[in-house]
Amino acid sequence: MKLLHIDSSISGEKSVSRQLTAGIVERLKAENPALDVTHYDLDGAPFAFLSSAAFADAAEQAAGAQAIRDFQEADVLVIGAPMYNFSVPAQLKAWIDRIAVAGKTFRYTANGPEGLSGGKRVIVASTRGGVYSGDLSHLDHQESYLKTVFGFLGITDVSFIRAEGINLSPENAEKAVGAAQTQILALAA
Repeated sequence: MKLLHIDSSISGEKSVSRQLTAGIVERLKAENPALDVTHYDLDGAPFAFLSSAAFADAAEQAAGAQAIRDFQEADVLVIGAPMYNFSVPAQLKAWIDRIAVAGKTFRYTANGPEGLSGGKRVIVASTRGGVYSGDLSHLDHQESYLKTVFGFLGITDVSFIRAEGINLSPENAEKAVGAAQTQILALAA
Protein backbone atom coordinates (compact mmCIF):
# COMPACT_ATOMS: atom_id res chain seq x y z
CA MET A 1 0.00 0.00 0.00
CA LYS A 2 1.29 3.46 -0.92
CA LEU A 3 0.76 6.68 1.00
CA LEU A 4 1.43 10.18 -0.30
CA HIS A 5 2.18 12.58 2.58
CA ILE A 6 1.92 16.27 1.70
CA ASP A 7 2.82 19.18 3.96
CA SER A 8 2.13 22.75 2.88
CA SER A 9 2.57 24.86 6.01
CA ILE A 10 5.19 27.61 6.05
CA SER A 11 5.51 27.42 9.87
CA GLY A 12 8.25 24.80 10.01
CA GLU A 13 8.57 22.90 13.28
CA LYS A 14 5.89 25.10 14.91
CA SER A 15 3.32 23.94 12.36
CA VAL A 16 0.28 22.23 13.86
CA SER A 17 -0.73 20.74 10.48
CA ARG A 18 2.73 19.17 10.12
CA GLN A 19 2.45 17.77 13.64
CA LEU A 20 -0.94 16.27 12.80
CA THR A 21 0.10 14.81 9.41
CA ALA A 22 3.12 13.18 11.07
CA GLY A 23 0.76 11.67 13.67
CA ILE A 24 -1.62 10.41 10.98
CA VAL A 25 1.21 8.80 8.99
CA GLU A 26 2.64 7.26 12.18
CA ARG A 27 -0.79 5.85 13.08
CA LEU A 28 -1.33 4.36 9.62
CA LYS A 29 2.21 2.90 9.59
CA ALA A 30 1.56 1.30 12.99
CA GLU A 31 -1.34 -0.59 11.43
CA ASN A 32 0.54 -1.34 8.20
CA PRO A 33 4.33 -1.46 8.76
CA ALA A 34 4.93 -2.17 5.05
CA LEU A 35 3.29 1.13 4.09
CA ASP A 36 5.36 2.83 1.38
CA VAL A 37 5.42 6.57 2.15
CA THR A 38 6.36 9.37 -0.27
CA HIS A 39 6.63 12.83 1.33
CA TYR A 40 6.27 16.22 -0.38
CA ASP A 41 7.23 19.34 1.58
CA LEU A 42 5.59 22.03 -0.52
CA ASP A 43 7.24 24.81 1.48
CA GLY A 44 10.75 23.41 1.17
CA ALA A 45 10.32 22.25 -2.44
CA PRO A 46 7.37 24.13 -3.96
CA PHE A 47 6.04 23.72 -7.46
CA ALA A 48 6.18 26.79 -9.67
CA PHE A 49 2.83 28.45 -10.17
CA LEU A 50 1.20 27.74 -13.50
CA SER A 51 2.49 30.07 -16.15
CA SER A 52 3.58 29.92 -19.76
CA ALA A 53 7.21 29.82 -18.55
CA ALA A 54 6.49 26.86 -16.26
CA PHE A 55 4.79 25.00 -19.10
CA ALA A 56 7.83 25.56 -21.31
CA ASP A 57 10.38 24.53 -18.66
CA ALA A 58 11.54 20.90 -18.99
CA ALA A 59 12.34 20.57 -15.27
CA GLU A 60 8.87 21.82 -14.33
CA GLN A 61 7.28 19.41 -16.81
CA ALA A 62 9.25 16.52 -15.31
CA ALA A 63 8.30 17.55 -11.76
CA GLY A 64 4.63 17.74 -12.77
CA ALA A 65 4.78 14.31 -14.41
CA GLN A 66 6.33 12.86 -11.24
CA ALA A 67 3.67 14.51 -9.10
CA ILE A 68 0.95 12.90 -11.22
CA ARG A 69 2.65 9.47 -10.95
CA ASP A 70 2.99 9.76 -7.18
CA PHE A 71 -0.64 10.85 -6.91
CA GLN A 72 -1.91 8.07 -9.19
CA GLU A 73 0.09 5.37 -7.39
CA ALA A 74 -1.05 6.43 -3.91
CA ASP A 75 -3.79 4.51 -2.16
CA VAL A 76 -3.95 7.05 0.67
CA LEU A 77 -3.14 10.76 0.72
CA VAL A 78 -2.41 12.56 3.99
CA ILE A 79 -2.47 16.31 3.42
CA GLY A 80 -1.57 19.08 5.82
CA ALA A 81 -3.75 22.04 4.89
CA PRO A 82 -3.61 25.06 7.16
CA MET A 83 -6.14 27.78 6.44
CA TYR A 84 -4.47 30.85 4.94
CA ASN A 85 -6.78 33.75 4.18
CA PHE A 86 -9.89 31.53 4.21
CA SER A 87 -8.46 28.94 1.81
CA VAL A 88 -5.50 26.61 1.24
CA PRO A 89 -1.87 27.74 1.01
CA ALA A 90 -0.77 28.85 -2.46
CA GLN A 91 1.87 26.11 -2.55
CA LEU A 92 -0.83 23.44 -1.99
CA LYS A 93 -2.88 24.99 -4.80
CA ALA A 94 0.21 24.85 -7.05
CA TRP A 95 0.52 21.09 -6.36
CA ILE A 96 -3.19 20.60 -7.07
CA ASP A 97 -2.73 22.46 -10.36
CA ARG A 98 -0.02 19.93 -11.25
CA ILE A 99 -2.17 16.85 -10.56
CA ALA A 100 -5.55 18.04 -11.88
CA VAL A 101 -4.80 17.30 -15.53
CA ALA A 102 -7.41 16.48 -18.15
CA GLY A 103 -6.85 13.05 -19.64
CA LYS A 104 -4.74 11.95 -16.66
CA THR A 105 -6.70 12.43 -13.42
CA PHE A 106 -10.05 13.46 -14.93
CA ARG A 107 -11.62 13.66 -18.36
CA TYR A 108 -14.36 15.55 -20.09
CA THR A 109 -17.26 13.52 -21.46
CA ALA A 110 -20.53 14.30 -23.22
CA ASN A 111 -22.15 14.03 -19.77
CA GLY A 112 -19.66 16.36 -18.08
CA PRO A 113 -16.35 15.85 -16.31
CA GLU A 114 -15.48 12.42 -14.95
CA GLY A 115 -12.86 11.79 -12.28
CA LEU A 116 -10.27 9.12 -13.10
CA SER A 117 -8.70 8.93 -9.65
CA GLY A 118 -11.31 7.14 -7.55
CA GLY A 119 -10.59 4.44 -5.04
CA LYS A 120 -8.24 6.59 -2.97
CA ARG A 121 -8.60 7.76 0.59
CA VAL A 122 -7.74 11.36 1.49
CA ILE A 123 -7.17 12.44 5.08
CA VAL A 124 -6.68 16.17 5.55
CA ALA A 125 -5.16 17.71 8.67
CA SER A 126 -7.06 20.99 8.61
CA THR A 127 -5.76 23.72 10.91
CA ARG A 128 -7.16 27.16 11.53
CA GLY A 129 -6.17 30.06 13.72
CA GLY A 130 -9.83 30.97 14.28
CA VAL A 131 -13.04 28.99 14.46
CA TYR A 132 -14.81 28.58 11.12
CA SER A 133 -16.99 25.51 11.65
CA GLY A 134 -19.90 27.31 13.27
CA ASP A 135 -21.38 30.71 12.52
CA LEU A 136 -18.43 31.60 10.27
CA SER A 137 -18.64 28.48 8.09
CA HIS A 138 -19.51 30.68 5.10
CA LEU A 139 -15.89 31.91 5.26
CA ASP A 140 -14.48 28.38 4.89
CA HIS A 141 -13.07 28.04 1.40
CA GLN A 142 -10.44 25.60 2.62
CA GLU A 143 -12.24 22.34 3.37
CA SER A 144 -15.01 22.98 0.85
CA TYR A 145 -12.40 23.57 -1.88
CA LEU A 146 -10.52 20.37 -1.05
CA LYS A 147 -13.73 18.30 -1.05
CA THR A 148 -14.69 19.82 -4.40
CA VAL A 149 -11.34 19.31 -6.12
CA PHE A 150 -10.88 15.73 -4.91
CA GLY A 151 -14.50 14.94 -5.78
CA PHE A 152 -13.86 16.35 -9.27
CA LEU A 153 -10.94 13.90 -9.55
CA GLY A 154 -13.26 11.04 -8.55
CA ILE A 155 -12.25 10.71 -4.89
CA THR A 156 -15.21 10.49 -2.54
CA ASP A 157 -13.44 9.21 0.60
CA VAL A 158 -12.23 12.56 1.96
CA SER A 159 -12.09 13.11 5.72
CA PHE A 160 -10.86 15.98 7.87
CA ILE A 161 -9.07 15.99 11.18
CA ARG A 162 -9.51 19.57 12.28
CA ALA A 163 -7.75 21.70 14.86
CA GLU A 164 -9.25 25.17 14.89
CA GLY A 165 -9.03 28.17 17.12
CA ILE A 166 -5.33 27.49 17.67
CA ASN A 167 -4.44 31.19 17.70
CA LEU A 168 -7.15 32.16 20.19
CA SER A 169 -5.15 31.16 23.28
CA PRO A 170 -2.57 28.58 24.34
CA GLU A 171 -5.33 26.73 26.22
CA ASN A 172 -7.57 26.61 23.16
CA ALA A 173 -4.68 25.45 20.98
CA GLU A 174 -3.90 22.63 23.42
CA LYS A 175 -7.55 21.58 23.50
CA ALA A 176 -7.90 21.70 19.69
CA VAL A 177 -4.70 19.73 19.08
CA GLY A 178 -5.68 17.21 21.76
CA ALA A 179 -9.07 16.66 20.12
CA ALA A 180 -7.39 16.19 16.72
CA GLN A 181 -4.93 13.71 18.19
CA THR A 182 -7.84 11.74 19.66
CA GLN A 183 -9.32 11.55 16.15
CA ILE A 184 -5.97 10.32 14.83
CA LEU A 185 -5.89 7.52 17.39
CA ALA A 186 -9.33 6.41 16.16
CA LEU A 187 -8.17 6.16 12.53
CA ALA A 188 -8.23 2.73 10.96
CA ALA A 189 -6.02 1.78 8.06
